[in-house]
Amino acid sequence: MTSQSVAGILAAIIAAVVLLAAFAYGPIGQFGKPAKVQRPVQAAPAAPAPRGPVIKDVPN
Repeated sequence: MTSQSVAGILAAIIAAVVLLAAFAYGPIGQFGKPAKVQRPVQAAPAAPAPRGPVIKDVPN
């Protein structure tokens, strides 16, 4: 075996170990993880409509 073939075999072994370590630690970010459940945002209650002046009939 030549030194080039030995180096190729060692490089393949090292690459396999690196790939296994990458899969063991898992992908980064949201990829591969379940989606987070988001709660629906409740709107604030609307303020009552402004009223005009109240006019009452006063008996004479």
